[in-house]
Amino acid sequence: EAATIRRNWVIDRMLANGYVTAEEAAAAKAEALKVNPRSFGAQIFAAEYFSEEVRRQVIGIFGEKRLYEGGLSVRTTLDPDLQKKAKSALVKGLVKFDREKGWRGPVTNIASTVNGGGDWGAALAQMDPPNDIAPWRLAVVIEVKGDRVIAGLEPAPLENGKISAERQGAEIPMKEIAWARAAQPDGSLGPKVTKPGQVLAVGDVIYVSPDGEGGTWRLVQLPEVEGAIVALDPHTGRVLAMVGGFSYDRSEFNRAVQAERQPGSAFKPFVYAAALDNGYTPATVVMDAPIALDQGGGQGIWRPQNYGRKFYGPSTLRLGIEKSRNVMTVRLAQDLGMDIVSEYARRFGINENLMPVLSMALGAGETTLLKLATAYAMLDNGGKRITPTLIDRMQDRFGRTVYRHDIRKCPDCSAEAWTGQPEPVLADIRERIIDPDTAYQITSMMEGVIQRGTARSLKSLGRPVAGKTGTTNDERDAWFLGYTPDLVVGIFVGYDIPRPMGRGQTGGGLAAPIFGTFVEAALKGQPVIPFRVPPGINLVRVNSTTGMVAMPGEENVIIEAFKPGTMPPESPLDVIGAEVANTPGAPLFGGDASAGGDLAQTGGPLSGPAEDGLDDDGIGQLLTGQVAVPAPAGAGTGGGLTTGSGGLY
Repeated sequence: EAATIRRNWVIDRMLANGYVTAEEAAAAKAEALKVNPRSFGAQIFAAEYFSEEVRRQVIGIFGEKRLYEGGLSVRTTLDPDLQKKAKSALVKGLVKFDREKGWRGPVTNIASTVNGGGDWGAALAQMDPPNDIAPWRLAVVIEVKGDRVIAGLEPAPLENGKISAERQGAEIPMKEIAWARAAQPDGSLGPKVTKPGQVLAVGDVIYVSPDGEGGTWRLVQLPEVEGAIVALDPHTGRVLAMVGGFSYDRSEFNRAVQAERQPGSAFKPFVYAAALDNGYTPATVVMDAPIALDQGGGQGIWRPQNYGRKFYGPSTLRLGIEKSRNVMTVRLAQDLGMDIVSEYARRFGINENLMPVLSMALGAGETTLLKLATAYAMLDNGGKRITPTLIDRMQDRFGRTVYRHDIRKCPDCSAEAWTGQPEPVLADIRERIIDPDTAYQITSMMEGVIQRGTARSLKSLGRPVAGKTGTTNDERDAWFLGYTPDLVVGIFVGYDIPRPMGRGQTGGGLAAPIFGTFVEAALKGQPVIPFRVPPGINLVRVNSTTGMVAMPGEENVIIEAFKPGTMPPESPLDVIGAEVANTPGAPLFGGDASAGGDLAQTGGPLSGPAEDGLDDDGIGQLLTGQVAVPAPAGAGTGGGLTTGSGGLY
């Protein structure tokens, strides 16, 4: 109304000053005024979670009043292309997992409207589906045939706010319905679907996606499981993409920054980094054998287990990372000291007050995806501290910079002309938090996770990638944190109210494929760049099982990284935790790997090949004490787990 009054006043002035005639003025004032309201919120598809986090951060810096009334111009770190690819990869992974859990039924049923000749389009238009799930559409089943279903699509809204009268139909062939076996209360699936009528009936309101072959549609459902993905630059901390869930319109809770979850084995690299920074080498051998720990306070004995409920005897630190061995990680943390592990968790920004108890070495402490991804970025960049940011710069209404993430000074950048002076040099003011040789060693070890370990599915990327899987008790959380030389990506998958996702739903099987989908799209066409090797690192051929110098013609040989002044042993040395391997004459490597074998019961060495494809991720219940006691007979059977959150996986 105010805009129309102002418009008419201007026209009257034009008339009074002779620029228009009375007829032209009257005609102009009779026209409807088309108002284009300023858009608020995210204007880039799939960037809602990112934009909301920017808003929260600006309020944290300047306050709400200045955000909304200060005329601020905010320049963010968002890469729109990567953001779309991140959203696509996450949605694809969540939908795939959710389908495997079965069909939970239609949204509702409006058979009375469809069969009674009512306006099913209007009925659909009154429903409130999430508005950010395109190209998914709401539809209603109007006909069930022998091998297909015909569904009517939700009418598209028009510019004037009205609903289109167009009634489009979507054909869903049987092959796009066959996945929808009924989800049973016990987690199992109903009988195989052989005809559409087993799944859908006339009047069922469903979601469909235009992804079928030949212009057909697919039956889809909103996933119950949630997740998050974040991608950042390891050198600056600039967050390039962030998706905090399947649909912002359905849930504004950002699982990348607001969800505090247990990282499980995704925390282990920092235990190993602490060890490498304190005199251990990738070839250090730790005993992977039964161990029992008194939790204190009358809580009983804690017997950590590997995911496969087997033990593998003396293993190098590299094998511990690649195969995600829990028991040897506990022994390593016990030998190293949990106070050191807690300090490294604080140093990397994962957890400021990590309890110095052994279960924390397996990722029992909670953190966020962004914090963990930032910690991995510091391993990627050679051990330099970075601070994650979604904001590059902010300016006030007069164009003055009032906030800048990059605080480096460059006095030589203001030269008005070049007169032969050298180019300006920006000093690297990032604090070093670990030795660069350590950072490269742990990176090299995590490359082995992809080449031989729990994330072998990512070998198909065909480029240098380092990373680590993570899975918590009962598969309640699945993680994958990984990086290339110039890009760090973190994935989290789990239910908002934690519950088991099902046996085998590990970080390697659930989160790593999402990482692969995103990285393949994000780096398509880019050159393959190897990880940067610090000067002075010695690359030596070693036996991947024993960690000793490889002899000519020996099998299982890998290239291992050693710091200046260190080399692999030429013969077996001390084994951390070797007190359990006290059977006279028993071989140091190559014993019985069975969980219930005689060697397990007598305290003898346990070793052997890991199960192919086994993801030995997991965490354990909270320990309140660290008192080691001898493993009782039969400890190797995998039984005797105490109270708390269940088995140590």
